[in-house]
Amino acid sequence: MRSLSAFSAVALLGTARKVASQAPSGVPSYVTQYAPINYLYTGEVYYPSDLQAQLDNTTPEVNFTAVPNLPSSLTLDNLNQLNNLPPSNGSNVYLTSKENIETNPAWLNGVAPTNNVTEGVKSCAVVVNDHGSGLVDAFYFYFYAFNYGGDYFGFILGDHVGDWEHNMVRFQNGVPQAVWFSQHDNGEAFTYEALNKTNGRPINLVANGTHANYAIGGTHDHTIPDVNLPEGPVEDYTDFGPIWDPILSAYYYTYDVNTQTFAAYDDSIPVNWLYFIGQWGDEQYPNSDPRQKSLLGLTYKYTSGPTGPEDKQLNRTNVCPDDGDACIVRTVLEP
Repeated sequence: MRSLSAFSAVALLGTARKVASQAPSGVPSYVTQYAPINYLYTGEVYYPSDLQAQLDNTTPEVNFTAVPNLPSSLTLDNLNQLNNLPPSNGSNVYLTSKENIETNPAWLNGVAPTNNVTEGVKSCAVVVNDHGSGLVDAFYFYFYAFNYGGDYFGFILGDHVGDWEHNMVRFQNGVPQAVWFSQHDNGEAFTYEALNKTNGRPINLVANGTHANYAIGGTHDHTIPDVNLPEGPVEDYTDFGPIWDPILSAYYYTYDVNTQTFAAYDDSIPVNWLYFIGQWGDEQYPNSDPRQKSLLGLTYKYTSGPTGPEDKQLNRTNVCPDDGDACIVRTVLEP
């Protein structure tokens, strides 16, 4: 178990007071009281990023061609229009960097937290799904402008523009039961009681570059899907680096399963971006692109950007996504 320093504990008590004052009216108190608190990797260079900034620095493309007849300004209020602009069908749209990403444009680096907050940006969306009968799932979505895949056997693999990760906390009658940690193509679930916490908030450790979420620090091998080993050829690294309290820079929403609609707790914040079904980054570059590299033609340096929150199974039966794999909710902290 990792104990917090006195400084960290005081800092987090301060952010807890900010949460109470900043969360919009109507947000259940337990959604903020038990929200995960994030520790970024000490050597992280791709920090949480502003959602609108991603739109400002990208152009919607289909098949590597700019989508015509766009709104004069693409915003979080009208992003969903891309679902219906020919030749778009929504899912084939990629928000493509206006600049060559190999020039390392500064916007890809996001915003490092200051006093636990990504000042001046919105880099988190909290989505609350009330199933009824006291069962509530609260999703905490984290956004980053760039994902660094990592160095494997001397090859940089799995980089992509845009990165969505999340935790989900399942509540019963306002009491946290279990927490989901997204990791690459799947993730891990733990009982709330099993987790390290501070002031009751689960500790989430964010891996270097990939931003996969883990309950413990150290090395995490993810060579084999759904198997998290302490070491191996394809590794993530986590430690107790900069604290980021994501709900201090968040939008808050509800999700209605019956109508499949989102609503903001605060009417002044944008909602329509949540309906965008395309990708939040570049399409995987073809082999003919000089920037693209592959390892034996099996995996690539640059892959496609991710889909957004609407594609993350907001109406789950279990705390894990319903993807056909067994949902193992661990009762002991382990890799």
